[in-house]
Amino acid sequence: MEPEKKMNGAMVGLIIIIVILVLGGIYIWQSKVKALPEGTLQGEVVSPEDEEELNSLEQDLDSVNTDIEANVIESVE
Repeated sequence: MEPEKKMNGAMVGLIIIIVILVLGGIYIWQSKVKALPEGTLQGEVVSPEDEEELNSLEQDLDSVNTDIEANVIESVE
């Protein structure tokens, strides 16, 4: 009777498939990175109405006293 041989075919096949998938993912990722030229990024265009609203919100945030909670915590200690 012949001794049984270990079959590693399934493991080798799995490793080959994983390597192919990783290489394919890297290839696609690199091709998408190269497809976007550096100068294509556009800044946001803000209309005057939006700019006024943003400025008023920023002023509101600046006028809010954010140290109130810190003072309450210090008084508890």
